[in-house]
Amino acid sequence: MFAKFLNLFRKEKINPMIGAAGISAFPMSSRVIQKMATDEDPQNFILMYAVGANVSGQIASVIAGGLLLA
Repeated sequence: MFAKFLNLFRKEKINPMIGAAGISAFPMSSRVIQKMATDEDPQNFILMYAVGANVSGQIASVIAGGLLLA
């Protein structure tokens, strides 16, 4: 929803599927998002962007876990 809100104000649009890859289920969620994107448009290749969002979600999970344990 946040990506759709941002797209109202941006010239270059953000694909909302990228945000769905931001969970820490590495690397399965990025593959699922890539499959959904190619089902929608066969020319759509967002795997590298999805993996980037996925890795950042993984790093955020590690930091949050470290803060809880500290």
